[in-house]
Formats: sequence, C-alpha cells, structure tokens
Amino acid sequence: MRRLRSEEGSILPLIFGFFAIALALVLVVTAGTSLYLERSRLYTLADGAALAGADSFALDSATLDADGAVRPQLDGGRVRQAASDYLSAATRGRTTRVTLVSAGTPEGRSARVRLAENWRPPLLSVFVPQGVHLEVEGSARPVFW
Repeated sequence: MRRLRSEEGSILPLIFGFFAIALALVLVVTAGTSLYLERSRLYTLADGAALAGADSFALDSATLDADGAVRPQLDGGRVRQAASDYLSAATRGRTTRVTLVSAGTPEGRSARVRLAENWRPPLLSVFVPQGVHLEVEGSARPVFW
C-alpha cells in the first residue's frame, strides 16, 4: 500500500491561531466586565446623590396634600448643591472624573440627578482612545414622617 501524502506537519500555526482567539476572548470579556462594573458604580453614585438631594428639603417647606399627608417641597438649587457636595465627597481620591450633568426637582416632590463619565477599557484602550461616554440618571423621594 502506497502513501499518497505524508501525515507529518506542523501544528504550531493551529496552536497560535487558537491562542490568538482565546486571548481576544479574554480581552473582550475583561473589557465588558469593566464596563458593567463602572456603569454599576456610576448608578450607585447617581442614586446616592439623588438621595442626598431628596434629603435637602427645609422643614418649613412642608405642605399638606389633599389626602392629609404632610409632604416636603424640594428646591432645585438645594438639590443641586446637596448632590454636588455628595459627589465631591464620594469621588475624592479617584482618578476617574464624574460630571454632574443636571440635578434638580421636576415637580418639587422628587430629586433627579444625571451623571456622566468617560469610560476607558483597561486593556483595549489603544482601540478605543476616546473611551465610551456613560450617562446615568438616579431619582429619589424624601421620606417625611
């Protein structure tokens, strides 16, 4: 029986190909995880800033609702100042820059805060030099007993 072709060859190109695919997969998963964690952290900051803004009401601003409940009235300037103070205290010592886009109260009953940040992937920043713009919004209502 005559062999038509030798079964000898190099498996090295196949190993390099699989290694490149595995490395690309690890880099993409790492970047995706980092983006998810950064977005979650930004949501946490927005919720905390909104809660600080919701707690910034003056006691003499409380009004009586139609159902007899006492509700505090929020002021947009006080909400913005409280959110800004919270944000500066919460991000002290961090290298990333979180921007307070807007903070206020649309109807006087809840505080709404919008934050923005540019996220850069940890290992793939060469491919995304400008980063990815993240913007989140948090809202909170004051609790008045």
